[in-house]
Amino acid sequence: MERGRGVRYDRVVWRPALAWLAWLAASAACSRPPLDEIDEVFYDWDGRRVLCAANLDEAAGNELDSVRSGLARAAERGEVISLYAHRPGGTVSVERIEEVLDAADQLGLDFVTYDDLAAGGPPRAALSLSFDDAHVDEWFGLRDAFDAHGARVTFFVSRYDRLSDARRDELRQLADDGHAIEAHGLRHLDAPAYVEANGLGAYLDDEADPSIDLLRADGYDPVAFAYPFGTRTGELDRALLERVALVRSVTFSVESPLISDPCPE
Repeated sequence: MERGRGVRYDRVVWRPALAWLAWLAASAACSRPPLDEIDEVFYDWDGRRVLCAANLDEAAGNELDSVRSGLARAAERGEVISLYAHRPGGTVSVERIEEVLDAADQLGLDFVTYDDLAAGGPPRAALSLSFDDAHVDEWFGLRDAFDAHGARVTFFVSRYDRLSDARRDELRQLADDGHAIEAHGLRHLDAPAYVEANGLGAYLDDEADPSIDLLRADGYDPVAFAYPFGTRTGELDRALLERVALVRSVTFSVESPLISDPCPE
């Protein structure tokens, strides 16, 4: 559903998006609070429909000790901690993912998908681990690690229409393993910027609805939508929550003029 307005989007949105990604990578050495102090990445089974996650990618600078502190808080308080990454072996090492899975096991955390969160209780201490974008080969390469830990995770997929048949087959096998397949936008567009340039209806028509509908047409049942870059507004939340049960944003634990924390208060 590429329209003429998409050319305008490239000019308006991608440059600032790339700028903040570059800044985020450059700031990895900055001091960050441990994840156990970032309340928005925890879910206490209270029925909230806008959830937030913290980034496991190396460039985000959340050290393993910080991640472990978050996992320990979830275990102690009976909460769900939400973490996400992108490309295993690329943006995040396989070893780092396995260390997080090991730590969750040692703390007795359950592994929950966004399907589980949408369904509700029983309340329990858990890790909600998700992976974003379209790195299906790399996700598929972690099947044995997930199986060894009994881990069920969520894959938020963008550009689904451009996946090869082989990658769609891999995604189907991941779903058959018990993992959740959810929507992440047709072209991974920055939602508020696209709405500002083209209107809410255009974003829904061009980006959100096709992402959800393509998955449903292939037999998936998406119940969640993850905002690309985590950028969101209340207006977008209300519109998307008419289509899915949950939306996911992200949190940044540093201050920058290029980034405002997109998690709701």
